[in-house]
Amino acid sequence: MLYREYGQTGEKISLLGFGGMRFKNVDDHDECIRMMIAAAEKGINYFDTAPGYFEGRSETVFGKAFAQMRKRNLPYFCATKTFESTESGIRKEIEAQLKRLDIPCIDFYHIWCITSADVWQKRKNDGILDTFKKLKEEGLVKHICVSSHLIKNQINELLMEGVFEGVLFGYSAYNFQTRQEAFDAIRAKKIGAVVMNPLGGGIIPQHPDLFKFLCREGESVTAAALRILWDHPEITSTLVGFDTIEHLNEALAAMDGYRPRAQAELEEIKSKSAVSLEGICTGCSYCDNCPQGVPIPRYMDAYNHKLLQKNSQDPIGDRLKWHWSLSRSGAAKCTACGQCESACTQHIDIIKRLKEIAG
Repeated sequence: MLYREYGQTGEKISLLGFGGMRFKNVDDHDECIRMMIAAAEKGINYFDTAPGYFEGRSETVFGKAFAQMRKRNLPYFCATKTFESTESGIRKEIEAQLKRLDIPCIDFYHIWCITSADVWQKRKNDGILDTFKKLKEEGLVKHICVSSHLIKNQINELLMEGVFEGVLFGYSAYNFQTRQEAFDAIRAKKIGAVVMNPLGGGIIPQHPDLFKFLCREGESVTAAALRILWDHPEITSTLVGFDTIEHLNEALAAMDGYRPRAQAELEEIKSKSAVSLEGICTGCSYCDNCPQGVPIPRYMDAYNHKLLQKNSQDPIGDRLKWHWSLSRSGAAKCTACGQCESACTQHIDIIKRLKEIAG
């Protein structure tokens, strides 16, 4: 296992992280714990969960696994999050989290799911930063972090606060183009950079033919997608949500055979990602100037999941709700003015897709 320093905290975390939102059966505690112990034995020491994963049951599993790790002297860091903004709400939540996780403090505590400047301003006005600082002073939190879905340079407002020691953000072969500016801003601050959805929420391994341009000879698309991210030295960890022990072993195998690419090879692959996803919105955001305020890139991202996702009954609705905190009804604000389609370099029928999303 490879380890990298988490920003300027002095903590060294595993380049491959364990996410707790995709357990195949979260109520089978023995199997979930077995997966986490197997990961720790192979050197994974960064474990990420949230109170919203399986309604807190993921944190409960983590707590039981952490107890066993302590008995076996297996090192671990715990990362979790909160949607709460007010001091009373956050304190109530973290008290329950510490109990479920069976730990005295949280190593990396995230302000969860910042999806827009308005969302950030509201939570900031609720006093969330002051509360997080207090939690750190009281020893309930070691490092203050944020989970962001902001794209392009929108993340700069967050980073200007000067309080965050790390950021959890989306970045993968599926969305290099739309996430690059955010990543550049994060690494310029020299803070922790943990990537969520490095496999595109499962889209990449489910469509190996579409993403075969990532692969070296004999390399699986899963291994290639992870290794390309590991080729970025500023990325601290890639957070994979494992559902079975087989998927865990597949990711561990990618680590065992990892050989870094040269920078030129990496840049060539990233350039190919923009042209190899024909018909799929790559998130360039040229359409992000809707007169009605419709966040078109986010709705197109959700529509991608309808085109590509095979394991969800409502891929659009799930993506909008859990990733973007949006509803389908927001797409109905579209007046079909055509401004977005004129700006679209991929010539996507955006208006038709928005109407379909709105229902």
